[in-house]
Amino acid sequence: MSLEAIRARRSIRKFLPAPVPRELIGQVLEAARLAPSGKNQQPWRFAVYGGEEKRALLEVMARGLERELHGRALLPASRAGLADAANTLRIMRKAPVLILALDACGDDPFGPSEGGARIADLVNTLSMGAAIENLLLAAQELGLGALWIANTFFAYPELCACLDTPLRLVSAVALGYADEEPPARPRKPLEEICSYRL
Repeated sequence: MSLEAIRARRSIRKFLPAPVPRELIGQVLEAARLAPSGKNQQPWRFAVYGGEEKRALLEVMARGLERELHGRALLPASRAGLADAANTLRIMRKAPVLILALDACGDDPFGPSEGGARIADLVNTLSMGAAIENLLLAAQELGLGALWIANTFFAYPELCACLDTPLRLVSAVALGYADEEPPARPRKPLEEICSYRL
């Protein structure tokens, strides 16, 4: 992927209703598959949803958000983020395709983790991030819009039960043809984030 694709990539929150050809979905997943990973474990697995299957999955997510708001909250300290999660759910409903990113090597994110297991978990998380970034950049190069989503954690148990998988749900990516051209978000200057010891 080119530096131009990196510069041009945007988080897309408005999608055209046009379907995404399966071939293009395959190409963005191929880019994700080629990402580097710690010890070459390639922990990523992807579940692609569209149409009625996507609608049903997102109804499950809606129930999870409702439980988080009015029931036993898994993330009580993050309750202020529920309004944003509800908006994210609206965006996911409008996107033609939803890709769920699963970690085949990760533990329950709500369970205890310590010592070497915690380090291994961090490495897997970095590997998953590399795959997702490859996916986002490939989408940009192919003329698609995408949005990386972490608000799935609010409905984690409901979504995992619906997926019927022991794998850790890491995030989702909404995918489709962009119906907006958002401006670039501010970035900190290189001088503020980098020091040299050459």
